[in-house]
Amino acid sequence: MSGPGTAGGQPQTGTRRFISGVVEGFYGRPWTMEQRTELFKREQKWGLNTYLYAPKDDYKHRMYWRDLYSAEEAEQLIALISAAKQHDVEFIYAISPGLDITFSNPKEVAALKRKLDQVRQFGCRSFSLLFDDIETEMCPADKQTFSSFAHAQVAITNEVYQHLGDPEYFLFCPTDYCAAFCTPTVSQSSYLHTVGEQLLPGIDILWTGPKVVSHKISVESIEEVSSVLKRAPVIWDNIHANDYDPQRLFLGPFKDRPTELIPKLRGVLTNPNCEFYPNFVAIHTLATWCKATADGGQRDVEMAGDEEQDPCYSPQKALILALTDWLQEFLSTDQPGGLCRPSARLKKESSDEEPMQTDMGENSYVPGPGENPLYTAEPLTLDDLKLLSDLFYLPYEHGATARTMLQELDWLKNHSWAATAETDTTAEWRSRAAQFDDMCEAVVQMFNRLSNAPNRSILYDLYNYICDIKSGVGLARAYVKTLGGQGRPSAQPMNDDPEPWGFRGGLSGEFQRMLPCHGNRDLFRHPPMTAVYCIRSYCAEDKIVVQKIFREMQSAGEGKVPLMMQPPLICDSLSAGEISPSPQCALVLEDEIGVCGYALGLTDAKPAAAKIQRAVSDSVFKDFPALVTVQVLPRVTDPSPAKRMIGRLLSSIRSSGSTGVFCELRQNDRRMLDFYTKLGSFKPIQMAGLPHDIVAMGTSL
Repeated sequence: MSGPGTAGGQPQTGTRRFISGVVEGFYGRPWTMEQRTELFKREQKWGLNTYLYAPKDDYKHRMYWRDLYSAEEAEQLIALISAAKQHDVEFIYAISPGLDITFSNPKEVAALKRKLDQVRQFGCRSFSLLFDDIETEMCPADKQTFSSFAHAQVAITNEVYQHLGDPEYFLFCPTDYCAAFCTPTVSQSSYLHTVGEQLLPGIDILWTGPKVVSHKISVESIEEVSSVLKRAPVIWDNIHANDYDPQRLFLGPFKDRPTELIPKLRGVLTNPNCEFYPNFVAIHTLATWCKATADGGQRDVEMAGDEEQDPCYSPQKALILALTDWLQEFLSTDQPGGLCRPSARLKKESSDEEPMQTDMGENSYVPGPGENPLYTAEPLTLDDLKLLSDLFYLPYEHGATARTMLQELDWLKNHSWAATAETDTTAEWRSRAAQFDDMCEAVVQMFNRLSNAPNRSILYDLYNYICDIKSGVGLARAYVKTLGGQGRPSAQPMNDDPEPWGFRGGLSGEFQRMLPCHGNRDLFRHPPMTAVYCIRSYCAEDKIVVQKIFREMQSAGEGKVPLMMQPPLICDSLSAGEISPSPQCALVLEDEIGVCGYALGLTDAKPAAAKIQRAVSDSVFKDFPALVTVQVLPRVTDPSPAKRMIGRLLSSIRSSGSTGVFCELRQNDRRMLDFYTKLGSFKPIQMAGLPHDIVAMGTSL
């Protein structure tokens, strides 16, 4: 396929227009006719060109696909198709007969043609056959006629396509519509190979990527499926779909799809949130992505932290553009359902007419000295919408502010011992608790300003979600206040007889909390919800298990070089039990299974260096007299227990009077090198005579 040029702001693939737009393909209440018309206006304004009509809960789209539309329904569809044409949006009518069709029965094929002929009479010129989310077992009659399920689908799709006169747009959704569904793999899927080889070349194929809801879609994965399908796919993108979880909404940008995909695709359609108005961001940012070109220039310096490093498209910049435009809609009363609010004080009209009487006029209440000021609804700001997007970001990640709030709450909870006892950490705890409280207050204020926005249509779509997050943040806020000794009894979120809002999720939540896997796939992986770690002092009985962990980790991932041929580390004799750690300088980590890690230290490393005949200059020992070694088993996937363990060890070494500590690592021990690097305090140090494959790192205490 040739690379995309642009015409009317849209990439071109060969002579065919790049399909870009929206699928209404979710489970739940379909959008209204007014909302769909509003969608067409937005698509035209933003440069998108397609709308795929496939709401799962339109009975005559899926369950009762054979039934023709009534005169009233026909009138609505005719108006909708006409509105799409007025805004240069291609209306693609999709039908899903796969629940109960008998492919081998000519009457069934005739019923399908009759239904599509009716829609064609409404002015529709593009169609789609969907075979997603259905049983794959054929009935006995179909098994006698067709060699495979794919063969049955392809035969009926080709026949309908030809019956409709080879329409320009005709989309086919396979039953195996993502890589996760393919058996055994995409490249070896007999189903996809049949579809690719036998489906007529004018028919385009829908594909959701590696998964139903794909985190990332790579160029390589699209090239692989394209070679099997013998055509570039149209992405049906579920990145913003929320019909699988009633408590989640996605207001983050279209991302993790490199713009290098554009010339490799026939098009992209987003199947977004069930709620219409919150999809402003999803559709707006998709439009920005579709318009990205190779000469789009480098991103701004401040965007260099974006994961994708796509020179043509920055998700964060696209998000700010979308939120800036969305803010104007929030503040507008022009939208359907908008409420025109009176100004705080009406000015006298220079007119002979009697002024309209309201209770907001000259005689409105004015508070006296010492009384509460009148409540004033502040206008919504762009920062409010940035916060809203951060709190309801994307399926695989929270926004930056949400991540910070979770990290701070975790730190405050884990260091709650410092909240009231006067220690070195107490001032930090109180400062961070105050900052956390400020973040919680920003959520409350965002809620208040959203609740007072003139555009009520958007608010009503958001209301359940923002109420829920405000309540969740409120519980966390009260909990932190309680830890700090500031909580009143009414503010305590956890007691023996809570109010109903003190426990979340109803019956579904109770089922999930009873299951052992609940929480182990939370987006916030620190700390893991299912593993409880204990850090305790090392005792003599731990020597054997520490030696075992040491041997296991030394033999893991060392390549073809036998351990005995590798130069020893100074800390090896410490881990192997040949030298005892200094007093108060040895800790072990335990989980539910048993000891899973250790941290050992020597306040004076000279004897250990002499033991392996390692010559170390006095200047190194002067700056870094102490030695540490840390090791954890691979089953400890969360870095926080090891960080807490070495933190306690360094504190003990500092208490002994030591001014610095160093460690030695083999270059092929990427896991521990990464661990020390991410700690931030350990830096590489020069040590004369160090074997070439050993790295020394040190930190001052």
